[in-house]
Amino acid sequence: MIDTHPFTTALAALLATASGRPVGEGRRPDGDPSSYYILYFITRTTDGAPFSDLNEDAELTYQVSAVSGPDPDDPDSYGTQDQLQWLDDKARRAILERDPNTRRWINALTVAGCRVTGRRAAGEAGETPDPSDAIMSSAQRFTFTVTSP
Repeated sequence: MIDTHPFTTALAALLATASGRPVGEGRRPDGDPSSYYILYFITRTTDGAPFSDLNEDAELTYQVSAVSGPDPDDPDSYGTQDQLQWLDDKARRAILERDPNTRRWINALTVAGCRVTGRRAAGEAGETPDPSDAIMSSAQRFTFTVTSP
């Protein structure tokens, strides 16, 4: 059986390390960052061998919400579309980018109890500005195919 929580924790760590931005699991990260990601678990499907039914394969879908907001040290600043698109690009690269020579993912996703065999973009909800709060956000979804080792 493939557990969801260790995968979520590993994915959040990958995104934070590769992007250099804080990541909250299902909530805003601690502190007062001006730009950050929120990682949401969306859904899973499981599958397995027909006779053992151990659910040894799964597809896990996550949403990565990027948030671009005002600088905490400058109350007159605003989140910008440029900053938001930079965050989106960083997240996409962190999760999907491959080495052109080896075709391996640039950022390894190591999770105890499973092996990642596939990663793909699963859709983008687009950008949402909130002028009253000077915050802009966007959402991208990614699906990961995993199997028991």
